[in-house]
Amino acid sequence: MEWFTADQYWLGRLVFQRALAAVYLVAFLGAALQFRALIGERGMLPVPRYVEGVPFRRAPSLFQLHYSDRFFALVAWTGCACALALLAGADGLLPLWGGMLLWAVPWGLYLSIVNVGQTWYGFGWESLLLEVGFLAVFLGNDETAPPVLVLFLLRWVLFRVEFGAGLIKMRGDACWRELTCLYFHHETQPMPGPLSWFFHHLPKRVHRMEVAANHFTQLVVPVLLFTPQPIATAAACLMIATQLWLVLSGNFSWLNWMTIVVAVSVVDFGSAGAPSRSPAPPLWYEVVVIAVTALLLGLSYRPARNLFSRRQIMNYSFDPLHLVNAYGAFGSVSRVRQEVVIEGTADATPRKESEWREYEFKGKPGDVRRWPRQFAPYHLRLDWMMWFAALSPAYARTWFGPLVERLLDGDRDTLRLLRHVPFPPDAPPAYIRARLYRYRYTTWRELRETGACWERTYVREFLPPTRVDSPR
Repeated sequence: MEWFTADQYWLGRLVFQRALAAVYLVAFLGAALQFRALIGERGMLPVPRYVEGVPFRRAPSLFQLHYSDRFFALVAWTGCACALALLAGADGLLPLWGGMLLWAVPWGLYLSIVNVGQTWYGFGWESLLLEVGFLAVFLGNDETAPPVLVLFLLRWVLFRVEFGAGLIKMRGDACWRELTCLYFHHETQPMPGPLSWFFHHLPKRVHRMEVAANHFTQLVVPVLLFTPQPIATAAACLMIATQLWLVLSGNFSWLNWMTIVVAVSVVDFGSAGAPSRSPAPPLWYEVVVIAVTALLLGLSYRPARNLFSRRQIMNYSFDPLHLVNAYGAFGSVSRVRQEVVIEGTADATPRKESEWREYEFKGKPGDVRRWPRQFAPYHLRLDWMMWFAALSPAYARTWFGPLVERLLDGDRDTLRLLRHVPFPPDAPPAYIRARLYRYRYTTWRELRETGACWERTYVREFLPPTRVDSPR
């Protein structure tokens, strides 16, 4: 079938595949380095306890069949190895079916992790990586030109990511409609980056222009993805530019990078990188791609209906394989930034004059003089959830108590997630407390005078002084 493939997307596919492999590598590396404290056998939300109450059909995963920390580590590091192989182009050295199987391995392994990751893996970019990773299995390798149907499905993903985010904003917080959300967002976002302070201090008219441009990019430009070239390429490039702006303004894990990766698949590079004569795809490959396309279009009904629902939901998976999902971001924007600050004391009985030492997290604000760092696309899961905890204690109901227990025990895996630990593991604190502070960016004058990028004010007690009578 002559219509089945499109030679002009050969180079776009190559860039897309290598970039996707790089995101896979970051995701698996984060899983390998953080899982023991979060979902390990002695973690805050242990996988063995979770799978006892969740059937396989609701959360298909290798860990439903067997779990141990050693096995999880094997899965995560195997994912890293597969990602490195794909990043090096190993799929192009294999026959078509072999390349497809190689792409299927990281998808299956990461699906196994996400489906038992619970709260720590409840972010929209997890589903986005899985949905796009599944499509990558069927995008082919050097034995055939990129199939048109898979390229269309990638555009459908990109459309839902951008259009869904645009609609959730217009239906949500009034500040998006009033063009004022960025008066606050750069200061109150989950994890500011090294340039966020400067973005916050841009003139308000620039903030209004940013919001207006965002609405155009998310509500108008996505429709142009389905128009002929070069309009579709221009639309994709505009999305890429917008996402790079977001990369500079904060730490949003790999959400922005995944959006860029998918947008690259839309770009028409012409004949660059394509062989003079494309091999014809085998019949079995055409049948498989057509069948998968039909399946995914059928599964798209609920996500498509959700886009136009007054009760639109965001970052939701409609099937346990995360094949077609709903996306969105920041339907509401906080006006005030609050942070939970955790402190410990060695005193056997806390007194008014007790010395309380502060635990410092790697990414979230703490010490007012510590400038935010760039971590994205790497995802600091505990830091992100601490931001949610400051919004409402309900977000921390399942894991904050176990976190405190592990700090009181001097648990080494938990302490590795932190930047500064004021007590050695073999001499943990006698008591832990948590306090809620309001944080705001300093002004230019305050920054020059004090060297602090933050100013904080005590709000209330989040957790009273707490101890455990004996180790876990």
